[in-house]
Amino acid sequence: MKIILLPFYVKLACVLLSILLIGYLAVLGHTILAPLIFGFLCAVLLLPLANFLERRLKMPRSLSSLLSSITLVIFIVAVFTLLGTQLSSLAKDWPAFKQQLLSSAADLQVWISQTFHVNNKAQIDYINEAASKSLSTGTTILSKTLMSLSSLLLLLLFSFLYTFFILFHRRLILRFLVNSFKKKHSSVVYEIVYQIQYIIKRYIVGLFLQMLIVTLLTCTAFYFIDVKYTFLLGLITGIFNIIPYIGIFTALIITVLITFATSTVTHVLFVIVALVLIHAVDGNYIMPKIVGSKVQINTLIALIGLVLGEMLWGITGMFLSIPMIAIMKVIFDRVPELKPWGLLLGDESSGVGSYMKIPGRKKLKSEGISH
Repeated sequence: MKIILLPFYVKLACVLLSILLIGYLAVLGHTILAPLIFGFLCAVLLLPLANFLERRLKMPRSLSSLLSSITLVIFIVAVFTLLGTQLSSLAKDWPAFKQQLLSSAADLQVWISQTFHVNNKAQIDYINEAASKSLSTGTTILSKTLMSLSSLLLLLLFSFLYTFFILFHRRLILRFLVNSFKKKHSSVVYEIVYQIQYIIKRYIVGLFLQMLIVTLLTCTAFYFIDVKYTFLLGLITGIFNIIPYIGIFTALIITVLITFATSTVTHVLFVIVALVLIHAVDGNYIMPKIVGSKVQINTLIALIGLVLGEMLWGITGMFLSIPMIAIMKVIFDRVPELKPWGLLLGDESSGVGSYMKIPGRKKLKSEGISH
């Protein structure tokens, strides 16, 4: 068979066109793809539990898949319930919170007047103008907030359904993947499937451990600083820290605002120093040791993935971008024509094919997901 060699610029044009088409399809299919990918990640995480219930306790596959999915729902509900309980205590103190905020704003107004020689009337006029503009857009913001909440509920609902059905039909999905390629490539397909399962499972567990450690460190630091709502602010910092690079700054802004309204400026400075130190420890030790060792992606690609994920799917896209890049790297490292792309996604210390060689088919059979 005659092999046609295309010029480099033709290959580049095809790659760019394919990326644009995939991005366009991702935008169009957001409603289906986002919960489907999230359900796939949850199914991979719950696979050991489903296998244990099915093989050890002799449960039918439908029941084991359902119980595994319900376990995940219970965990998510417990986290949100804990967060809601802490937020309710903040809501009870809202009058005092508002009074402290007004008092702090008055002190800030005096400081601005003395430092920058801007009289109080000009400041009040500026605040009233900003408030009127904010009021005109209040209805739009409220409607967007309600739509976001409804979208989150739909995401969780469909993610639960997808998680259940992926667990229930996992062997059928694996047979489809294997039979989609020639028989000589079966071992490579099995290895890729197991590597994806291994990477995703360890990555999600690593994220949970990172969130737990950051929450404990933040709560401990805020306790010694004597910050009000210590546990709430620590929990918010730990949860937001799941989003790389951006989450810690969002948590910093929320923490500074609440601390500014409930404590002194000195406490605010101590809080900023504490969060900067915790972020330094997390970025240089916790993240590389617990999470970074599972997903070997360079920081440039990770940052680009976060930006593209936010542009395509918002916060959901930011959360799903890193595991999706990790899956792409596993596939690229196993396909000879795509190995340069795998090298581009990985860090300098990992190289191509740095994942340990694992007999994928044998391992999948031992876990009960082979045919």
